[in-house]
Amino acid sequence: MFSNPNLNTEEQRKKAERFRALHHGWHILVAPNAWDAASAKVFERAGFSAIATTSAGIASAYGYPDGERMSRDDMLEAVHRIANAVAIPVTADMEAGYGITPEEVAETARLVLEAGAVGINLEDGTKDEHHPLADISLQVERIKAVRQAAESFGIPLVINARTDVYEKFNQNDKELLAQAILRGNAYREAGADCIFAISVDNKETIADLVREIAAPLNILARHGSPTINELENLGVARVTFGSIPMRATMTLVVRIAEELKQYGTYSFAQGILTYTEANSYFEKEARD
Repeated sequence: MFSNPNLNTEEQRKKAERFRALHHGWHILVAPNAWDAASAKVFERAGFSAIATTSAGIASAYGYPDGERMSRDDMLEAVHRIANAVAIPVTADMEAGYGITPEEVAETARLVLEAGAVGINLEDGTKDEHHPLADISLQVERIKAVRQAAESFGIPLVINARTDVYEKFNQNDKELLAQAILRGNAYREAGADCIFAISVDNKETIADLVREIAAPLNILARHGSPTINELENLGVARVTFGSIPMRATMTLVVRIAEELKQYGTYSFAQGILTYTEANSYFEKEARD
């Protein structure tokens, strides 16, 4: 079982409050997704106010496919390493919560706080092709249980309740909007701080979700999505990127491998961080 004996709950509480406030600021919250301490440090040094983790990115780094195939303890260890590497708030992608019952999901949330993160993503998608979305009443109970667990822990955990309505069904189905709004408002009422509508790129649909869901809206941006400025103008509160930064990095490594194998050259070694520069990202941690 994961444990963190060095947790500073007062500092963590302040981070959680700051993170929650960022969802209600004048500008959209841009939270890049990190998959290890190095990527987290890069995003922090670039000046971002918060970092999200990516379950798929972490799973790949550990040698697993996505979908809760790696153990909860391993995922929590990765979250802890990321949260411990940076001074800014970190929110953890814990997929469907590593559990079925509200009590099991609540325990995952408690362990996320134990790991040093101040937010959690919980999705309502399932692996059952006959029932691709969790029963809405069950998902509501899970969110309520997570909120209660956070209150007992003493940290205002920021719950980002993801609905997979547009991920699991044909996006041309006009009935999906009503389903996404219904779920978003139910999750907000249950205690979620933010609603995450994944796989939505259409500006009109995003504007409808912003208008009809009584909570800050998180959109995942990808190639072809509205720009960050456009999302901000639509009223989106938070934008994340899932495993895309990790996959972009992995693509670079594929190109490095191809160059080495095919040409025996090293063009990838130009314009990169020096050894000293890269090492400096972690000097404070090394001294500690």
